[in-house]
Amino acid sequence: MTNQAPVQKNDYIDVTFEDLTHEGNGVAKVDGYPLFVPNCLPGEKAKIKVVKLNKGYGFGRLIELYEKSSDRVEPECPIYKECGGCQLQHLSYSGQLKAKHKQVREVLNRIGKLEDVVVHPVLGMENPWRYRNKAQVPVGEREGGLIAGFFQKRSHDIIDMEACLIQQEKNDIVVQSVKRVCEKYGVKAYNEQTHKGTLRHIMARYGMKTGEIMIVLITRTAELSNKDKIIKEIRSTNLNIKAIVQNINPKRTNVIFGEETKVLWGDEYIYDYIGDIKFAISARSFYQVNPEQTKVLYDQALKYAGLTGEETVIDAYCGIGTISLFLAQKAKKVFGVEIVPEAIEDARRNAELNGLENVEFAVGEAEKVIPKWYQEGVKADALVVDPPRKGCDETLLQTIIEMKPKKVVYVSCNPATLARDLRILEDGGYKTVEVQPVDMFPQTMHVECVSQLVLKEGAGSR
Repeated sequence: MTNQAPVQKNDYIDVTFEDLTHEGNGVAKVDGYPLFVPNCLPGEKAKIKVVKLNKGYGFGRLIELYEKSSDRVEPECPIYKECGGCQLQHLSYSGQLKAKHKQVREVLNRIGKLEDVVVHPVLGMENPWRYRNKAQVPVGEREGGLIAGFFQKRSHDIIDMEACLIQQEKNDIVVQSVKRVCEKYGVKAYNEQTHKGTLRHIMARYGMKTGEIMIVLITRTAELSNKDKIIKEIRSTNLNIKAIVQNINPKRTNVIFGEETKVLWGDEYIYDYIGDIKFAISARSFYQVNPEQTKVLYDQALKYAGLTGEETVIDAYCGIGTISLFLAQKAKKVFGVEIVPEAIEDARRNAELNGLENVEFAVGEAEKVIPKWYQEGVKADALVVDPPRKGCDETLLQTIIEMKPKKVVYVSCNPATLARDLRILEDGGYKTVEVQPVDMFPQTMHVECVSQLVLKEGAGSR
């Protein structure tokens, strides 16, 4: 190995941790060489075993903790260390918020060179548990019986579980009920190795405000033995089930959903609210998993857009119209664009559901549709982007710079790509005023941010 590491594999060494990675691992350095160790916190001293070495960094395993952080807590979940779903249950919630704030600030400095931008403290939850409204649980078999749970870290071994402490309780109950009923009627779990068996995943969606429940059975085959008996028995539970849906995925793939979806019983949609806006949610709709914090996030976006009722707003990456409909309550006109046709169908349905007529949706790539609108005379006063983790397409950023809307509101789920894109917009004539991180996913390292940008003086001539 070039650049020989100052430690060897299988060495036992004493270290002091000084940071957290964006995956929640503790970071210790030996002669400047970083070692990443799960379940360790900044300020802690420990004995670790070196388990893997790469050119620029290595991995270790915690052997013994000599000095604990004052922010260390006992994880509430009994399978926390095996399961890969959460990374921060061993860190107090106030400690989690501080770690996320530090992560955002450091990434903006390092990647975006934005040292003087105000980064506000993270907006957290009053109760950082039981917030997820959707459970997607893989199904397997053990000793002839069905198991349902999450994959063990870095593996495809399913850890059977009765409850997940970041899932809504009703979803836990639904998953366990469906598992028991399917087992009773002889449904076999899908086997990745042999590509045999039927039931791949159980999905439950829960309307936090309405209490409505949708169950989705994701199967390898269209045929589901004892289907009528299964439906009848699932319906007999004392739960507010509004829809039982089957999605068929016959492919050898890690992708959860297949192309075909059919309603076995009940409605095609359940409903929920974010603030005053009502949403119809189908089996495959993209809908925020933490609606309580989504409202916090969107209220912030609305505040940064500073709408008076006279503005034209463009929402790039609009999804099912969640931000667009929030903006439409305060704007003169909103244009939303999204590449997924089904999402735009949902967006139009949601606009109709809420009686909002000042919003228009288009299917396509934002970087192609928005310049077309611009050529047609659409002049945006404010532009909102909420891109996927990879950030904004470079063409879209250049289009924003050319269009020169007075305000840009950037909603991000990845601080690193946010920092990169803010730098490009800054170089193109914008000033990043402030950044507000929001904790959408407590107990994990994920953090969302809303950033407010304004056109600099003298950059606004069209």
